[in-house]
Amino acid sequence: MTTASPDLTALPYHRMAHCTGRHRWWRSLLGTLLVLGGWLVLILLLFGYTYVLGKVADHPELPDGSIDFGPLGNTALELTCIAIALPVVLLAVRRPGRRPAGTVSSVSGRLRVGWLARCLGAAVPSVVLLSAVAFLLPEGDDGSGAPAVWVGWRSFLVSLAVLAVFVPLQAAAEEYVFRGWLMQAAGAFARSPWLAVLPQAALFAAAHGWGTPWGFASLLFFGLVAGWLTIRTGGLEAAVAVHALNNLLAFGLSAAIVDGLSSDETATDSPWQLAVTDMATVGLYAATVLWLTRRHPPQRTAPAIVPPAVPPMPYAQPPAAQAPNA
Repeated sequence: MTTASPDLTALPYHRMAHCTGRHRWWRSLLGTLLVLGGWLVLILLLFGYTYVLGKVADHPELPDGSIDFGPLGNTALELTCIAIALPVVLLAVRRPGRRPAGTVSSVSGRLRVGWLARCLGAAVPSVVLLSAVAFLLPEGDDGSGAPAVWVGWRSFLVSLAVLAVFVPLQAAAEEYVFRGWLMQAAGAFARSPWLAVLPQAALFAAAHGWGTPWGFASLLFFGLVAGWLTIRTGGLEAAVAVHALNNLLAFGLSAAIVDGLSSDETATDSPWQLAVTDMATVGLYAATVLWLTRRHPPQRTAPAIVPPAVPPMPYAQPPAAQAPNA
């Protein structure tokens, strides 16, 4: 007689809150409060530290009361304010979530460097196409009417070196917050992947502000595609790769022109030409990643923890019969 094997349910990425078998309904809620509260506290500490540092160095103040470190310094500070969310997310996964921090990176429990490298390569064609379209847009298409002025190689290369350090951290932090923690927090309650993908995409677009309808639509579309790719590939690598390269493109173009880094515009302020092109290139990237998954299939699910079976109680043995007296 054969014993049936236990039914192991494979967990997709958005259900990884259940990967250790220790999930409780309140863990995701408590972790979300920790992410938001901890992030805010770190931002306040960072601004307090930089304010004192700027005063000591006799930097001027901006109209909002913050210290003016110059266009590049201010940009680096803004990127750092977002990047510091990354350790807070990892802490929330580890403590309230009671699971390894790497389970927010992928179903493998770690950031898959090889797969990340393949996704970076897949993102290059779409980023090059987007760069070409942005370059061909008429000068002053942002509504200012002023032509762009080249900053010079020295200033551009210095800015590019700084941005190459801070932008990937900022992009990764956004992915770990929206496609990582928020999607897995929603997936802790909902089995349907779309119930996990849709809320974070809307929050991601709203977090960038309310600009043009086309710009908002492009951010919403990116959030949907990035969330879908995260579940489809079992990790954040695909989303981090295209997000980091896209942001490097945007900040690099801004750094190439005089006062470009001082602009308050974000992706949600994109004109319709750039927004439509951005959505098309994101679709092209998604198709390329899907092609890669057929050639180099990544791990898409993790085995669920099955509580060990309780061994059956041994049958009671009757007391040994006593030998009759001789």
